[in-house]
Amino acid sequence: MSQKLNLNLSEKMYADALNIIPGAVLGIRRPYNFVPGEYPIFFENGKGGRVTDVDGNEYIDFLCAYGPIIIGYREEEIDNAVMEQMKTKGFCFSLTQPVQNRLAEKMIELIPSAEMAVFVKTGSDATTTAIRVARGATERTKIVRCGYHGWHDWCVEVKGGIPKKLYEDVYEFHYNDLDGLEDIMKLHGDDMAAIIVTPVGHPLGDKVQEPKPGFLKGVKEIAEKYGTVLIFDEIRSGFRVDIGGAQKHYGVTPHLSVFGKAMANGYPIGAVVGKKEIMKVLADKVFLSSTFFPNSMEQIASLKTIEILERDNILECIRKKGEFFGKLVEDVVKNSGYDVEFSGAPLMPFITFNKDKDGLYKKLRPAFYAELIRRKVFLQPFHHGYVCYRHTEEDLRYSANMIAEAFDELKKYS
Repeated sequence: MSQKLNLNLSEKMYADALNIIPGAVLGIRRPYNFVPGEYPIFFENGKGGRVTDVDGNEYIDFLCAYGPIIIGYREEEIDNAVMEQMKTKGFCFSLTQPVQNRLAEKMIELIPSAEMAVFVKTGSDATTTAIRVARGATERTKIVRCGYHGWHDWCVEVKGGIPKKLYEDVYEFHYNDLDGLEDIMKLHGDDMAAIIVTPVGHPLGDKVQEPKPGFLKGVKEIAEKYGTVLIFDEIRSGFRVDIGGAQKHYGVTPHLSVFGKAMANGYPIGAVVGKKEIMKVLADKVFLSSTFFPNSMEQIASLKTIEILERDNILECIRKKGEFFGKLVEDVVKNSGYDVEFSGAPLMPFITFNKDKDGLYKKLRPAFYAELIRRKVFLQPFHHGYVCYRHTEEDLRYSANMIAEAFDELKKYS
């Protein structure tokens, strides 16, 4: 029988934070996105593939900071490179440091769509920059999107505080639905500046999807038919599915791409890359500037991360680990006796409960994840996980066994 974790300090810090920070913690990190009362709210530290909360509970972490941790927490080689930059050169100046050019050259070398690059701080910065670039290059207004693209006005799902005029020219189609995209383009193609799509499908709270044969190629053909800029949102898939992005893995090259998360193993950086004739609007027609975008710490971290990814064949190792873990979990899910799906393996594992007419899934899902966190396996009920390089075979085998135990415990809830 599993025991509820001691989360006393986490809960106290949460209560204190409610008085000084709206919602105590930001958005997706709030307790209602996990299982309230069962999951910690504050972490103290992390190392390798594990994290420890403020109450001293240690977990095998499959959320990986929502994706940035591709190698592991507190990677000394990356952190040392950053500290060396801080101590010997500094990182925030009125002018740009040379590392910008080295990182841009590396991305152009690796990513099929990259002929030029600019650097920002977050994924939302990157997607919004790409949309502005597409509108500037085409002198069109409308956007059609597929996937989660961040928190900015044009794309955020929660519309509070945002005038309708700021998103009324944005349309949405479903992943793997070429007919739906074509229907939108028939109506609005003459004024469609961009199609932005995640090359790997990861709808909010729903199972991870691979592109069906011909889907990504078909999206590009539709974009080119209407003279529309195709943008791949590779914030999650970039430097994880392949060192050159999902576009290289699937063999479809967009006009623009955005990257972030795994490109610096946790340091805050994003990038927009693309074809010269489109990217050049940033030189004089489209404005992009920020005090902190040129900071060199994150660029140093990204260069070092990419160096390690290439040198140590990290992505192949992660894929093998993910395939090993995926096979174990697939067998568990198949034999669980519950209407659940396992998707996203080998790189973005996610266990989802299918909806039933009686609504039992609403009871089983939090119960399953409560049993799992009690066994010190950190996954999320509404967001896919990740496999990082520092996850060991022992970690993966233990986690699969705990998933099996969590399913066994569901008998007392159903």
